[in-house]
Amino acid sequence: MRKLINAPSDVVADALRGLAAAHPSLRVDPEAGTVVRADAPVAGKVALVSGGGSGHEPLHAGFVGFGMLDAAVPGEVFTSPTPDQILAATLAVAGDAGVVHIVKNYTGDVLNFRMAAELADDEGVQVEQVLVDDDVAVVDSTYTAGRRGTGATLFVEKIAGAVAEDGAPLAAVAGVAREVNERSRSFGVALSPSTVPAAGRPTFELADGEMELGIGIHGEPGRERVKAGTAKEIVDASLGAIDADMPLTGQELIVLVNGMGGTPLIEQYIAAGAVADWLAGHRATAVRTLVGPYVTSLEMAGCMVSVCRVTPELLRFWDAPVETPALRWGR
Repeated sequence: MRKLINAPSDVVADALRGLAAAHPSLRVDPEAGTVVRADAPVAGKVALVSGGGSGHEPLHAGFVGFGMLDAAVPGEVFTSPTPDQILAATLAVAGDAGVVHIVKNYTGDVLNFRMAAELADDEGVQVEQVLVDDDVAVVDSTYTAGRRGTGATLFVEKIAGAVAEDGAPLAAVAGVAREVNERSRSFGVALSPSTVPAAGRPTFELADGEMELGIGIHGEPGRERVKAGTAKEIVDASLGAIDADMPLTGQELIVLVNGMGGTPLIEQYIAAGAVADWLAGHRATAVRTLVGPYVTSLEMAGCMVSVCRVTPELLRFWDAPVETPALRWGR
């Protein structure tokens, strides 16, 4: 295992110390495992809290700031944060308008966020939980009852964050977050595995010339292993699976072409071109496209395509100003 780390047991704490050094606008507590926007709590504003296992950066800590998350809770690598961590982040950002928890659909995350919400309620803080379950590849996979939460988490956090910044009440912010999730789908393909530092070995094995269709962001199994294909073949398989679940013909879409951590940006843009070709052939339109490593799986090579069937109102909130370490425009 060759990684740019000090010790496997210190990876998350060391990364949080680096985040704090690079972004003094955030309040980072490496010991507590919380990342909070500097001006939190914001009076009269619904707060957004998300989190999950580390190893998916910039999700979630890279999306803390104006127009997006108020706090993020990074657990250990590929491990859910604890209820105490989630509660600490929730109380740190809770103003007088309530808190929305945005939770990827993994059993540990769901249970721990639910317990934290109950503890927050005991403290007089109202919490709404929104579940992200956009992955069309498999159902009831490893760590998951139902579909996994993957790339569309970015759509939910950005759009709901803008709605909250606009002053909407708790029920409205949670409602928009759920609507975005319902309108979003994702499908990922792995060309190589990742290695969890504490384990010191790959999370799975791929034979030479193989790829895994429908991979999860923790290396969970997908639909099948097949002969490695071209960028076009990978994109066609991904969008074909999405289209079979949620028809895309005639739709206006926000598109995320997401690198899984080990794919060079030049290859991600090749995939983006293949996405544009597929959409043109199916009379669908990408009104906004984001390309880059936004929801990763350590150093896994591969690609995930996520789409959201957007409305003019949702697009307005997508375009609203955002200022976070990993996503910023319009301000």
